[in-house]
Amino acid sequence: MSGSVSGVASVNLGDLTEEIARIERDVESNSRAASDIDALRTLESKALGKEGALGALLVTIKSYPPQQRGPVGRALNEAKVRIQGVIDGRRKELRAAHDDAESQRAADFDPTLPGRLEPMGALHPVTAVQWEIERIFERLGFTVETGPELETEHNNFEALNIPSTHPARDMQDTFWIKNGMVLRTHTSPVQYRSMRKFGAPLRVIVPGRCFRYETIDASHENTFHQVEGLMIDHDISIPNLIAMAKTLLNEVMKREVEVRVRPGYFPFVEPGIEIDMNCEICGGAGCATCKQSGWIEILPAGMVHPNVLKAGGIDTAEFTGFAFGLGLTRLAMMKYGIRDIRVLNSGDLRPLVSPRRLSGPVIAPHSGDSASAHD
Repeated sequence: MSGSVSGVASVNLGDLTEEIARIERDVESNSRAASDIDALRTLESKALGKEGALGALLVTIKSYPPQQRGPVGRALNEAKVRIQGVIDGRRKELRAAHDDAESQRAADFDPTLPGRLEPMGALHPVTAVQWEIERIFERLGFTVETGPELETEHNNFEALNIPSTHPARDMQDTFWIKNGMVLRTHTSPVQYRSMRKFGAPLRVIVPGRCFRYETIDASHENTFHQVEGLMIDHDISIPNLIAMAKTLLNEVMKREVEVRVRPGYFPFVEPGIEIDMNCEICGGAGCATCKQSGWIEILPAGMVHPNVLKAGGIDTAEFTGFAFGLGLTRLAMMKYGIRDIRVLNSGDLRPLVSPRRLSGPVIAPHSGDSASAHD
């Protein structure tokens, strides 16, 4: 062509033919590469649109000398028909492939097959064990009580035979609030509340969260769960307490649990005992969880101190009772093989939960998924 194709003086038909051939080659190549209808639609616009490669040439026909408009127009329109044919052919191919894929999917679908099961949420181990303990004690005639996590100093200490001058205050590092309230260091304040509310005889358990400012390790946390237990009646004794504790642990663990009973000191009971269970993490061989002792302190307990009974309005000449503070978080660790108490306050149990323990319906509805996730 002399000058540009859009020049008004004249046009070289040989150059125009070469330009048209290049455009057609590009369209053929790009149409083969188009993988869907949208890509093909974009290609069609770039080639035949008003600002496209061929469309821009069609717009310039009126700018040519009259004697050349006919040959130029025929060449461009013939090229447009060929390009449109290439695009339409590829469009048919893509639609046919899409229809074939849809037909195959329809043929593969079996409406008689069961639907896909989506993973469901599950209970936290502490919650699961708490509910299980509540059911056990309800069968034994206990009621379930609750109490506030923010307690008065009187309810948390003084009503439980721990006056301000008592050295036992040093045993529990407490979170104090500026208004004189405390984050309860144990669930025992509900002992006092229940005695004042119900009197005697009395059988209650109190599951709940407790707070202590203490060093965190594999078996100690600053936030943990307890289940307080209190039974007041005629002629209650230590053997009643030990028998109840063994029944509870055997029911939760679904087998006979090896326990040991040793003396313990707690201001609100007299005498006091510590009931330990064999460490389920190491089988008694010794590990970080049990501090290499083979035993886990699980149930501090004892006979309710007369001062506590009196504070609750109970006649100590007529009634006796036992109380315990079951370590709910530690029992959940033993039941589900959780090596470190800190993981129970985190959002992900997988790193420290044994796969062989994480297989029951309470924790993992899909045992196959849970096993692969914990390898």
